[in-house]
Amino acid sequence: MSISDGLVKAAERANSLNCETMQLFSHNPRAWTLKKIEDKEAELFKEAVSVFGISPVAVHMPYRPNFASFDKDLYQKSTAFLCENINRANVLGSDFLVVHPGSFGQNNREQGISRIAGAINIALERTNTKVKLLLENTAGQGTEIGNDFSQLKKIISFVNKKNHIGICLDTAHAFASGLDIATEKGLNHTLEDFDRKIGIKKLCCLHLNDSKTRLGSRADRHCHLGKGHIGLEGFRLILTHPLLKDLPGIMETPGKTDKENQKNMDILKELSSS
Repeated sequence: MSISDGLVKAAERANSLNCETMQLFSHNPRAWTLKKIEDKEAELFKEAVSVFGISPVAVHMPYRPNFASFDKDLYQKSTAFLCENINRANVLGSDFLVVHPGSFGQNNREQGISRIAGAINIALERTNTKVKLLLENTAGQGTEIGNDFSQLKKIISFVNKKNHIGICLDTAHAFASGLDIATEKGLNHTLEDFDRKIGIKKLCCLHLNDSKTRLGSRADRHCHLGKGHIGLEGFRLILTHPLLKDLPGIMETPGKTDKENQKNMDILKELSSS
């Protein structure tokens, strides 16, 4: 949900679309600058989502921080930004803060993983919050970390406050990374691998996006549900799977209008009941 018209309007719009859960950015996702969330607006937002029965609420981290960076200034700035976003999510009464792990660039993947966990540890020590950080799996473009469950497992293993960490599984990213979640066999294998390496209880949220690119492409390209390579049957399998059907699901499809978003949501609700 866009917050361009304010936080309360975002909640009202979510309700008008019959959303049961919602995700938002707490500020411009492509900027480092932060506009203070006024106490009154935060209270009205929390009241609105409570009245509308929208739960859980997820805040998404902006795109610019890189917690795997070996650039000292960028790493420190990213870590401080994580602290600020945890505090903002806390002010909004959010359940989750979704985090992209980062890219190791020209350096070492293992050291990049250690730096991600280090940033998380610093942020959780500096903030007093009940918000759970959800690491989002990646498509594996370039030097992205997080396209393999083993990498996410290592990050979690280095985090001190493990009760504050979980996973958000993005379907488009998973498919592009090479996980064939569009077939029953592939989906079962993926979830078995997740449970073995991380533990299914750590899976807290789904990002439900179709993939514009083919299986294993390593390219992060979202598209409308049923218009990509996962397809409607793939989403029916995902939405009705016993380990997934009760998880909150967020659409990050490229819809620019409420009509487009409503169409995607109607498709998901129909598939989930089939």
